[in-house]
Amino acid sequence: MIGEVDILGVFIPALLWMMLIAYVISLAVRKVLSHTRFYQYVWHRSIFDLGLYVIVLGIVVSLTHR
Repeated sequence: MIGEVDILGVFIPALLWMMLIAYVISLAVRKVLSHTRFYQYVWHRSIFDLGLYVIVLGIVVSLTHR
């Protein structure tokens, strides 16, 4: 999946779709971590969430380019 995706004549970058998928996955992972009270051991939650999103985005990009 490289380049753009054509939806009714509008070209949308493939990276945007990957970012949206990674965001949805990271929301689910954050919800699970919140329910298991994992965040009480994390020093700075927002930095941890950003790192989690970047890791998930890297996984999604690597899986789509294989």
